[in-house]
Amino acid sequence: MDQAYLRAHPEHLPTFLTHQRIRETPVGGGHVSTASRLTLDDGTSLFAKTWSAGEPPEGFFEAEANGLRWLAEAGAPTPELLVALPQMIALEWIDTAPATARAAEHLGRALAALHDTPAETFGAPWAGFIGPLPLDNTPHPGPWPAWFAEHRLRPYLRASADSGALDASDTAVLDRVLDALAHAPGGEPPSRTHGDLWPGNIIWAADDRPYLIDPAAQGAHRETDLANLHLFGGAPHLERLLAAYQEVRPLAEGWRARIPLHQLHLLLVHTAAFGAAYRNAVVTAATDALRAF
Repeated sequence: MDQAYLRAHPEHLPTFLTHQRIRETPVGGGHVSTASRLTLDDGTSLFAKTWSAGEPPEGFFEAEANGLRWLAEAGAPTPELLVALPQMIALEWIDTAPATARAAEHLGRALAALHDTPAETFGAPWAGFIGPLPLDNTPHPGPWPAWFAEHRLRPYLRASADSGALDASDTAVLDRVLDALAHAPGGEPPSRTHGDLWPGNIIWAADDRPYLIDPAAQGAHRETDLANLHLFGGAPHLERLLAAYQEVRPLAEGWRARIPLHQLHLLLVHTAAFGAAYRNAVVTAATDALRAF
């Protein structure tokens, strides 16, 4: 199997893997998927992901593929999607290198262009996932505060409380945030966004080009993508990235104060999926978010 054959017959990839007709090398993956490097007969490589145990939830890899296509349509830098099947996804292989300031500036301008592409509604035209969890992408007209509260915060707050990852005093702080959002002004219309843009979902290539991977793509507030870039240590050269972004598409006044509010979605996904280890981050973000209202 070479890349030309694969483009014509992507559905044959699982069979070739089952019969060990393709060299497969495990690579570091995440909490959800098993990742590997596949080397084809013509020497080209792919990055492939399968579900870690058993069958993936229905539509899981389809959602990722839809998101990659949707972002690429808007000109976002994403790896080429070569195989999208119910049980796996495969992308072009990107040789990585340490991030440079030049690459960060490139990404800032690329994100500004992506966010300049309107989305018809909040949500997306397909059922979504974020990490291992379902993501309600039901198209919603907005305004953003009500949609964010009811479709991005409340479901994962409820799941986190039900599992014991958050206790009653924690949920009381989050309830105050939800109440504040219910009375907040409308904000910006939806943009196309990556939707899960923590720093680990950026590939920094050896040719100084950045690539976006693992999207939970959706129509959303553009500040959410930028807020998530600050999580878990922050993206490399983040201030250079943000400066380049603002040269193309300036942010509204007070955006830095709203970073914790926007981060709450992804942090609540972590308590819902992975437990109380992320509790302090959620409570701190919620407390800081209340200062932005």
